[in-house]
Amino acid sequence: MGPSLVLPSLGSKWNYLLSFITLDELFLLSGVFNIGDWIPWLKFLDLQGYVKRMKALTKKLDRFYEFVLDEHKTKKEGVEEFVSEGMVDLLLLLVDDPNDLEVKLTYDSVKAITQDSVAGRTDTSATTLEWAMSELIKQPNLIEKATEELDRVIGRERWVEEEDLENLPYIDAIMKEAMRKHPVIVFLPHLALEDCNVAGYDVCKGTLVLVNIWSMGRDPTLWDAPDEFRPERFLGKAIDVKGQSFEFLPFGSGRRMCPGYGLGLKVIRSCLANMLHGFSWKLSENVKKEDLGMEEVYGLLTPRKFPLVAVVEPRLPIHLY
Repeated sequence: MGPSLVLPSLGSKWNYLLSFITLDELFLLSGVFNIGDWIPWLKFLDLQGYVKRMKALTKKLDRFYEFVLDEHKTKKEGVEEFVSEGMVDLLLLLVDDPNDLEVKLTYDSVKAITQDSVAGRTDTSATTLEWAMSELIKQPNLIEKATEELDRVIGRERWVEEEDLENLPYIDAIMKEAMRKHPVIVFLPHLALEDCNVAGYDVCKGTLVLVNIWSMGRDPTLWDAPDEFRPERFLGKAIDVKGQSFEFLPFGSGRRMCPGYGLGLKVIRSCLANMLHGFSWKLSENVKKEDLGMEEVYGLLTPRKFPLVAVVEPRLPIHLY
């Protein structure tokens, strides 16, 4: 029985959890090479079955978001002065706003915005964290450097808080190195606004330009030993992630760069710091670090081919857990 069949019988928290079952499929189908897109006269055949999967996924997601919207609409029924408790409540108020808004929201618009918020702020950060921990587990000496910094700055009597992050340069370097070697978004699409010449190639106005972030991060002319995971390369360097260092563009650049980069940085650094500070990480006894595979799966995102499986033990006093 698929998730879409059990949604109405479960509580809200379970429905939010079940939405992530479909996210892997969403990201995969958003980035696949579909023959019908490039050879239009073959499109109706759906040779790879992607269109069929997309339609099935659309029905699952639509039923989920219908449930979410109905739940939020029910909360405000019969309430004279309803106070919104979150983004979905606010968007629904705008949908029902009798005033003539410049951009009129519809329920389909709310579904789309909600999906972008759920997918964009969760899976991207989780993928980066999984790659970072994969690389660290293969090099335990890097974990030792990170925990030494954490113990020195934070101590072992509390967890890492947001205001501590600016005092943890090595944690920041680990995050940046993970983004360099394993960018979550491989291709950044841009549009040429005018005719131009790039490296001897004429690019016509209106051309779709795909910036290969993965290739830039592995370019030996830009990085020393690019295939090695070395967080130290970012220490003491003015290499920023906000689109000004063009050899390193994890969030893109310019007006079309990721609008949620600030939130993403805080989420990744906070989670990474507390994962290393609160737990000791190692592989299971029957797996050697040399055997830990680092294969990628290409889609809209670039996650590990096989999920990371690790053994963790508490590092902090038991009363903190």
